[in-house]
Amino acid sequence: MSDPKLFEEKQYLGTNKMHLLIRLVIAMGCFSLYHFSDADDESKELFFTLGIAALAISGLLVFVLHISTVVTNGSLVLDGFWMARRVKIDLNSIVSAEVTKYPRFVLHRAVYNLHLKGTIKFFTKGSEAVLLTDRDGLKYCIGSQKAKELCVVIQKQIQSTKV
Repeated sequence: MSDPKLFEEKQYLGTNKMHLLIRLVIAMGCFSLYHFSDADDESKELFFTLGIAALAISGLLVFVLHISTVVTNGSLVLDGFWMARRVKIDLNSIVSAEVTKYPRFVLHRAVYNLHLKGTIKFFTKGSEAVLLTDRDGLKYCIGSQKAKELCVVIQKQIQSTKV
């Protein structure tokens, strides 16, 4: 029988602000080129079709799962989309967990298992993340819409393993 889920969150790829903004700018550019094209130009229909395609892709990406975060008894499982490997973090090796904020002035791209300067990052959307530190000093930065709730669940798991 599987362990009960103490916390579960799913983050979808189409909700990332940076990627959404890029797709909307592309669509608006296509529509403006469609509007300012000559009436006899054959590429006019192509621009309109590309603008509609960009909007359709944006709508479909709202349903594409980017990260599934699940906390079970003693482990944190991050499952990605398509070919991404499942990452399982043993909570017995975690020393601390704290909520941090992402800088507000920077648009963040969606990342999964990005190793950068001693930190492993998982992020889709939001302004908060949970920063986990393990015994070896490796840090995991896990973006979440429910960062405080995730941090509380992880801290309870850390406390129960210490006792």
